[in-house]
Amino acid sequence: MFSLLKSVSVTAGMTGLSRIAGLARDIVFANVLGDRAVADVFFVAFRLPNMFRRWSAEGAFSAAFVPVFNQFRGQYTHMQTQHLLALVLGRFGLALLLLCALCVLGAEWLVSLIAPNFRNHPLQFAETVALARLTFPYLFCVSLVALVAAVLNSCGRFGLPAAAPIVLNLCLIAGALGALQAFAEMPYALGAGVLIAGVLQVLMLLPALHRAGFLVRPRLRAPDGEAASGCRRVLQLLGPGILGQSAGQINLLVGTALASFLVTGSIAWLNYSERLLQFPIGVFGVALVTVILPELARRRDTPLFADTLDWALRWVLLICLPATLGLAVLAFPLIATIYFHGHFSERGVAMTAAALAAYAFGLLPIVWVKVLSAGLFADQNTRTPMRIAFIAVAVNVAVSLALFVPLKHIGLALALGVAGWVNAGLLLAALYRRRLFRLKPGWGPLLARTIAAGLIMAVGLGAVQPAPERWLIMPVIERCGHLMWLIAGGAAVYFAALRLFGLSLRALMRRPAE
Repeated sequence: MFSLLKSVSVTAGMTGLSRIAGLARDIVFANVLGDRAVADVFFVAFRLPNMFRRWSAEGAFSAAFVPVFNQFRGQYTHMQTQHLLALVLGRFGLALLLLCALCVLGAEWLVSLIAPNFRNHPLQFAETVALARLTFPYLFCVSLVALVAAVLNSCGRFGLPAAAPIVLNLCLIAGALGALQAFAEMPYALGAGVLIAGVLQVLMLLPALHRAGFLVRPRLRAPDGEAASGCRRVLQLLGPGILGQSAGQINLLVGTALASFLVTGSIAWLNYSERLLQFPIGVFGVALVTVILPELARRRDTPLFADTLDWALRWVLLICLPATLGLAVLAFPLIATIYFHGHFSERGVAMTAAALAAYAFGLLPIVWVKVLSAGLFADQNTRTPMRIAFIAVAVNVAVSLALFVPLKHIGLALALGVAGWVNAGLLLAALYRRRLFRLKPGWGPLLARTIAAGLIMAVGLGAVQPAPERWLIMPVIERCGHLMWLIAGGAAVYFAALRLFGLSLRALMRRPAE
């Protein structure tokens, strides 16, 4: 497990750099866009291509492609594996081009679906549609990046694919800063940055693909029967896989649609807070799943399959439980430090912090869903996660409708967490029914020690942090210093408490069950 944890660390490190670049991007956005109507326009327009990015780059495509690709690498020649990749690339690429064209043509309908109340504001609606049409071609590029990343991950190369999103963030920062010179064209400058970033990400990964021996020309016709059969299998898994991985993104779309009926700024508040929620999900959750999916596919018919899954779930608990409590307790300091600049208002800080605290409730189950889904995907079962995703979406819609009137945008954030817990519970039950997984001994003490350590950390952070009004009058440097000390101190208290309660992290690194 040391080698597996090392791969997770490398991937998490590069993903962490990407998320830091994303954080810098959000700080620039908070300065330039703030929580005004122009921010709502950009966030709605970018919601669809960004949703597809998360579907492809954070699990769905890898879930369908990696098990079949690894099977080919183990059973067939290198040339036959190249043929499979060429055929998938050609047919998948053609489907993507058609999808992008349909999205551009149907942009008005899609924007109406995402933010129906924008129809009552013609200028805002027209700007959002125009910007959406500019950013939709990004879908084609980012999906190709996902395919290349899946190949590189299967070859044991995790760092560069995890770093590719840095390009997107740098391009968006450049677009936002450039737009300061012409405010009226600001959304379009950001849209151009999205499009340029997609092309650069593809070009960034092609040399690594060549070194791995898999830089191939796309094909539409099968060069041999094995490649045709493998391609059909990938495409059969891909549709249900996308739906199975899409529950979180569909839930966010539901939240955006309902938030369009709330006061101006509600969409921006949800977006800024959800971006911070994605930081631990991306740095740890996505990195973990990226590494264990090929491992699970290779260990599909061995006892190590269940051991690896149990090991991953334990690490999710150890890392994401304190992250959940930290996000909830430090929500106001985090938002004030990161976003309270430029055009971002004091009211925006309070509203975004409340949304972040509500979103934190769903962090742990969202990452568990990614790990549990990987177990089913490695077994080449994408239909079960798809069916469970439909149930989770229905739960989210019901809870959102029940809460968004009394709790406004906070209720929409809470609904995402409720749906996440339902999704995780049903996936775990599905793995049990199929006898693919059983929890190993030791989960009871692990839960008790982790919860106790997390509560000690949370109480300590709540007791020592300055009052909310102080965060708003502190200079930026002082805010950053206070926040860094709180985060570092909270982490130190948490791990010291784990050690005091007798939990050995070194033993957990060596053995899946402890």
